This record gives sequence, structure tokens and C-alpha cells, in this order.
Amino acid sequence: MRSLALAVVLGAVGCAHVPLSPQALDGLEKPAFIARIEDGAGPKSLVFRDDAASYAARLKKLDAREADRRLTLKLEKGTDTDRSLNRYQVADTLRAQVLAELPKGAPWSRVASPAQVASLLESFLVDEVPANAPDVSRLAPLGVDSVVELVVEDFGLRSSGGKAGIYLYGYARLYRIDGGTLYRRAFFSDELRAGLEPLDPFEVAKKPSLFGSRLRTMLSAIAHQIAQDLSPATRAARADEPPRRAQEPAAPVKPAEDDPL
Repeated sequence: MRSLALAVVLGAVGCAHVPLSPQALDGLEKPAFIARIEDGAGPKSLVFRDDAASYAARLKKLDAREADRRLTLKLEKGTDTDRSLNRYQVADTLRAQVLAELPKGAPWSRVASPAQVASLLESFLVDEVPANAPDVSRLAPLGVDSVVELVVEDFGLRSSGGKAGIYLYGYARLYRIDGGTLYRRAFFSDELRAGLEPLDPFEVAKKPSLFGSRLRTMLSAIAHQIAQDLSPATRAARADEPPRRAQEPAAPVKPAEDDPL
């Protein structure tokens, strides 16, 4: 059951949605998955400046801009006793959820090791993920011929009429390393527009995990749609033969996700 499924509005403005054909998927041998968050994408608090009148009494003399700055820090770093999701966790949760929902046959049974991909792209970090598009030609030693790229463009907490909720924008695309986009989907999720139960920003400041928990559910709903897109129902069956082996670098040791700030 996906409680936030209705919150996902998968947008199409102009050419925002390029569907994946079964024939294009059958031509792939070894995809790699890359998840990233654009520079300045968030998390952001747009609560108090955008809805100042609703919170004026509770803020008392605290400036709305300062209140948003403080809440942004809580969304990003958590408190001494309670954690939200850092940028690495947001990107990696989306990547892992999409992978978990894909069918087990080719080419998804041949996906390049995430640790090896991160090592070659030098992006195996805890508190940060790459903001810019990576140089995917560096994946050649793994035999990768295509990339599923998941990009978060903007996310955080916003408010309207005294009700706060999480929002997230981004896109997913599948392209061949030698050129050509096979699939693209813009996604947009907004709890307020979906009419879901609002969050109290003052409670979120005390317990940032409230934001993190709801964000995980939102990412799961988005990942579900992307996984469906990457599994065309009319796709022809193909034998799941292993690709040619390529020399692979040793996987790095993943840092602890709860390193002290």
C-alpha cells in the first residue's frame, strides 16, 4: 500500500515525458544507475516567508527569514538526538527503491555494481552527492553501455494557509553512453496539493525525522512509477545471458551514514 501514491503528479510539459520502447530496452547489455541532487536543490524551508501571516503569532519577534534558515538546517542536519535524511540518503533511497522494483530479467539483472560506479565517478560520499552531471565515459571499464539517471532538482517543506507539507521535483532518464535518450520522465510530488495531512513545522524542527519519514514514503511512490516506466508491459522476452566480463576495480568501503556532524 502506498499512502502517498496520489501525491505523485508526473508532469509532462512539452517533451517532459519520453516513454521507453520494449525494443530499446532489449538492446541494452549493462546499465548503470546514477542518482544525484542538483546544487542548491535542498532541502529547503519555504514555510515562514511564503506563509508569514499564518505563523506570525507563533514566531513572535523571530524574523521569518531567520526561522526558515533555522528550519532548513534542521531538515538538512537534524538535531543532536533526532535525524532527518541527508542528501546522500535522499538520492540513494530513490536509486535503491527503483532498483528493488525492477523485474529480475535482463538488462536489470546485469546492472553495474553501485559501489563500483560510485568509485569510478568519485561520488561515494555520505553528506553530499554530485551536483553536476558525471562523466559517464569513465564507466567503460565496467562494460556499461547505458545509464539510468535520477535527478532531484528541488525539495523541502512549504506552507500555505497555515498547513505545511513536503514537495519534491526532479526527473529520470535512460540514455545510451554512445548517445541517444531512450526514456525521460519529469516527476513532481506535493503533499499540500494532494490534500494529505499537514506537518507542523515547529514539531518538525524538534523532530526532523518526521520530515525524513514522510520524504521516504514520497520517494517510494516516485520510484514505483519510474520502475513501471522502465518495465514496458509489451516488451519481448530475452534470454538472460551474462555480458562479457570486464575488469572491475575493488569496491570502496562505504562510510557510516551516521557520522557525527
